[in-house]
Amino acid sequence: MKSLITFIKKEFLGQIRSVKLIILVALFVLFGIMNPAIAKITPWLFELLEDVLAESGMAITNLQVSAMDSWVQFFKNIPMALIVFVILEGTILTKEYSSGTLILSLTKGLERFKVLISKITVLIIVWSLCYWLCFAITYFGNMLFWDNSIAQNLAFSAICWWLFGIFIISLIALFSTAGKSIAAVLLGTGGAVFAFSIIGLIPKINRFLPTMLTDGNSLVYGLLKVEDYLPSFAITIGLTVICLAVSIPIFNKKQL
Repeated sequence: MKSLITFIKKEFLGQIRSVKLIILVALFVLFGIMNPAIAKITPWLFELLEDVLAESGMAITNLQVSAMDSWVQFFKNIPMALIVFVILEGTILTKEYSSGTLILSLTKGLERFKVLISKITVLIIVWSLCYWLCFAITYFGNMLFWDNSIAQNLAFSAICWWLFGIFIISLIALFSTAGKSIAAVLLGTGGAVFAFSIIGLIPKINRFLPTMLTDGNSLVYGLLKVEDYLPSFAITIGLTVICLAVSIPIFNKKQL
């Protein structure tokens, strides 16, 4: 246990030294600020464009914005932030494959599964820190201008997106142990999400797929109920556990 904690600390130091953590925190903070800010200035922007829109035959009157507009912006920005997270953190193992530093750690007596668990743990903590920081900034920013209670099922919709991020981390772990390059990790992770998205076009199947969790807008608008997401929620947890469980024996047998 002591060696595992030591390696987790080492991973955190690596996140800071490589400025990955700093970049991700800055990005998520920026999105957190932008969500209410963009919603707030939208009426002003339309006022500036009023004459141009009038010439095009468009007339906008009494444009009202609320916390709902900010939360819609939140669910639009989180996918972009998650993509950056995957690109930066996709080198969880592949960088060490090429540099040979992983072999040095293993020769000191550290078990392979502890190396993998420590890296996954750090990724989960980093994702959770950045995600909930973005959510908190958006939430309190909305409180300054509007009433957050207008958004329905807000807490559950936020948890759904957080869980989807954890699922993505499990995919990163799986493809990092199965492949040896960052390209394999990105293609594998992106390909899996794309496949779920395509399959999700079938209405009766969509509610069982992890990608269902990314439809936060339907929850906050009350178009769908929490119960509609429970099959996807449970299956996503199951798939996450399976991906992480499969990653360990693959990594144990992998030739470095």
